[in-house]
Amino acid sequence: MKPFTTLTALPAPLLLDNIDTDTIIPSREMKSTGKTGLAGGLFAPWRYRTPGGRDPDPDFVLNRPDHADAQILLGGGNFGCGSSREHAVWALAEYGIRAIIAPGFAPIFASNCTRNGIVPVTLDRATIEEIAASHAPVTIDLAAQTVRQEGGACWPFDIGAEAKAMLLEGLDAIDLTLKNRAEIAAFQQADQASRPWIYLGDIGQ
Repeated sequence: MKPFTTLTALPAPLLLDNIDTDTIIPSREMKSTGKTGLAGGLFAPWRYRTPGGRDPDPDFVLNRPDHADAQILLGGGNFGCGSSREHAVWALAEYGIRAIIAPGFAPIFASNCTRNGIVPVTLDRATIEEIAASHAPVTIDLAAQTVRQEGGACWPFDIGAEAKAMLLEGLDAIDLTLKNRAEIAAFQQADQASRPWIYLGDIGQ
């Protein structure tokens, strides 16, 4: 997973509340259980004029020339609600989205974001509307936990320490756990010494 440090990009405004995972990637667009081959189905109900088709709707934000290669999305409240399908985040990541700025996120969706290299940034609605109205690039600095505009305002945001570490270092949940290999091994050795009967199944391995 690619580490996230700073990103400067023009955010694409999609300022609607309750954008659910079925809108982000409809079930009909999920052709496999893998992480690839999903970008084409991202926001399919809005991005294309016909269900299952690929005729772009020119009015949809990601089909506009200035947002065609968007890396930052501006969203509304409760972004990523609905089912817990991780395909929604995989589709966003494969398309090239590295961060979403919204007033709030569905908890499972936010967790899936951090485990797949997308930064879920929570800012208040008025600030997000201000950013959208400016039509100017913003810089997200994860280490400093800020969103700023060049020569303009700077807004802090909160993110959990574990999520921040995963994103900064490009780690998934297993990688993060394995950073404590020495402690895990020491615990196993001590536990085996104090409770050898637990490890009888390991004999001969």
